Amino acid sequence: MKDVFSTYHPIINFLYFMLVLAFAMLFMHPVCLTVSFLCAFAYSVYLNGKKAVRFGLLFMLPTLIITALINPAFNHEGATVLAYLPSGNPLTMESIAYGLAASGMLVAVVSWFSCFNAVITSDKFIYIFGRMIPALSLILSMSLRLVPRFKAQAKIIAQTQRGIGRDVSRGSVLQRAKQGIRILSILITWALENAVETADSMKSRGYGLSGRTAFSVFRFDRRDRAALLYLAGIGAYIIIGAVSGGIYFRYFPVIKAVNITAYSVSLFLAHAALCLMPVILNIREDLKWKATRLKI
Repeated sequence: MKDVFSTYHPIINFLYFMLVLAFAMLFMHPVCLTVSFLCAFAYSVYLNGKKAVRFGLLFMLPTLIITALINPAFNHEGATVLAYLPSGNPLTMESIAYGLAASGMLVAVVSWFSCFNAVITSDKFIYIFGRMIPALSLILSMSLRLVPRFKAQAKIIAQTQRGIGRDVSRGSVLQRAKQGIRILSILITWALENAVETADSMKSRGYGLSGRTAFSVFRFDRRDRAALLYLAGIGAYIIIGAVSGGIYFRYFPVIKAVNITAYSVSLFLAHAALCLMPVILNIREDLKWKATRLKI
């Protein structure tokens, strides 16, 4: 399934993720946290399918529960005492609420970063930061690709070894360890050779020379300008609302929130509209495609 938002200009992609990540980390209102997590999870499922659901069940849900339980055990602030722990420390409603909020923020940020890694590819990252910090952008790009490339190459080597009768999953423990060491040795040799080839390729292409230009396939068109205006407008509206206290929420010493008014509801809706931007674009494109197929 093709993601329409990924086809936008890298600046648009990067600005969107910077906004949603910043809002996920700074806005502790339960409504904002819930919206951020649900939207991030929905977009992650759209990008990664069943893998995102499996990741959510195996990692996100346990992290959410564990973080929510750990905070009240160590954080005893708050005025509303519900009970006393065996250690004599109070268990407060505020610490429980803050633990739930902190765990929600954590899983929302992790979900957004999983989407970030799927959308902001290495070529987009180099395009954005290549001219400002070329060395750092190259290192970060290579670091992000390191584990996936090693994993894919290790799988290829293991399959090749299995084809010549050196299966790492068969035989005694000593034999399997021996096959595993052989695979690791081949993988390290491949990595060293690949590093030398990469260095030679970069040198032959003039990397580091002054005045060197870079080819790019990215063009900032009318669609990107409309998206930029949308992000700038809705982002500014949310930031102004947050600064003016429209989504204020406090956990300690007692839970206190801003009164729900039409203005605060508009900020929640604006935040949801921002977070749902990629999903809305994808749904709209799917509907257009289905309508086109029906006309044929």
